[in-house]
Amino acid sequence: MTGDLADGGRVSAAAAPQEGQPDARAQRVAADLLRSRIASQFGRSLHIRTLDTGSCAACEQEIRLLAAPHYDLHRLGFFFTPAPRHADLLMATGPMIRAFGVAARKAYDAMPGPKLVVATGACALGGVYPDDAFTHGSVDQVLPVDVWIPGCPPSPLALLHGLLVAVDRLAEKVSGLSFAVDEPGEVRG
Repeated sequence: MTGDLADGGRVSAAAAPQEGQPDARAQRVAADLLRSRIASQFGRSLHIRTLDTGSCAACEQEIRLLAAPHYDLHRLGFFFTPAPRHADLLMATGPMIRAFGVAARKAYDAMPGPKLVVATGACALGGVYPDDAFTHGSVDQVLPVDVWIPGCPPSPLALLHGLLVAVDRLAEKVSGLSFAVDEPGEVRG
């Protein structure tokens, strides 16, 4: 499909970016920026552990889309892991039902430091079940939340933006750590 231009030329509608949608070049630039931040700050990939704390699974479907070829989260240096001991970031979805509070805390405690918690979706932010007797209301009632991603469900682009914010927060935590420096020739034993 083509459209007329003011100068009489023609342009393909498929080549023109859709209104409100970033063009492919802008997406590549954002992806390159994110990839370089992860590599410079961590020297490796960032591992995400998803934690469903009682959601309807809509947020999980959007998170799953991040690994699809269109978004391809792996090329950015993010990987999903089933084990909290290998995770740098805990992405929690759902209203944090009371029966799951202890298990969520154990998963968080099993993660190595520095670690981040990302509350994903309206339920995790406490907007859907704020005063329900079966929920804590929001993830921050049980875990220390570093990044909030609103939406019901949040779009994959919103999730990517939240992960970009999380990378910056994790870099702040890493820069605040102090490490013991051995004197040259000193042997610890």
